[in-house]
Amino acid sequence: MSKRLDDRVRFDDDRRIADIDLSDITFENSTQVNAFYDMVEQKIAETGEELWFFLINFSGFRIEEAAWYAHHKRGKALNLSHSMGTVRVDASDETRRQIERTAKTEAFDPNLCADRDTALARIAAFPSKRKAKRVLRPTITEADVAPRISFDEGLEAMEIDLSNLAIQHSGDVAVLFDQLEHRIAATELKWFFLINMENCRIYDEAWVAYAQRGKALNLTWSLGTVRYNTGSATEETIRMRAESQSFRPNVRDTRDAALARLAEMKAEMA
Repeated sequence: MSKRLDDRVRFDDDRRIADIDLSDITFENSTQVNAFYDMVEQKIAETGEELWFFLINFSGFRIEEAAWYAHHKRGKALNLSHSMGTVRVDASDETRRQIERTAKTEAFDPNLCADRDTALARIAAFPSKRKAKRVLRPTITEADVAPRISFDEGLEAMEIDLSNLAIQHSGDVAVLFDQLEHRIAATELKWFFLINMENCRIYDEAWVAYAQRGKALNLTWSLGTVRYNTGSATEETIRMRAESQSFRPNVRDTRDAALARLAEMKAEMA
């Protein structure tokens, strides 16, 4: 692989294209996949623009079976969060077959083109959704979130109750994290975060924004984070993203187990 990973994403502001180059890459495991998508999400965040047309070069791209699921999950979340339309170029026969099978299963147009010029022409025909800044109407309110945040000085913990909450898109993420930042900043202290995620559903459309805001909140205000009652789907995504980043997922089945992990973390810090 001759190019560095962070050289493989370029932006054409005039045509509103995020040019993602997967050519001659082989993903052997999910850690490599997650590192790549972490980089892409960060690059998009740095542009200050949420929506782009995606032009993805698959020429010579290979992906091992152990990496495919993570690639599918992270790619789907990226598209739902940031794509106004995606076109893929020169997929290998093996990758083309896999993309087409996935497209049939999940009912999306794979938009596979034989060459870059054809792909650019197809993108030019797509309507832009960026005429005005996209503002997604939240499905949750500040009043929904505020009672879910509490501080326990004895535990040195901010408890966050996300039970039975549906976080559908970046608008909901903004409501949640704006309130968390406001409440914790008012204390002027760092806290351990203890998060109840029982029956919490984070939609694919929300995961990129949720991960970015969560990472920023943790870096600024958290002494350590423990999550419990996550459910299998949420736990899977948390563990997947933790693979390529410098944090432990700290997922536990119950609150008691989470409190035990919290005590371990305090002992480790001492």
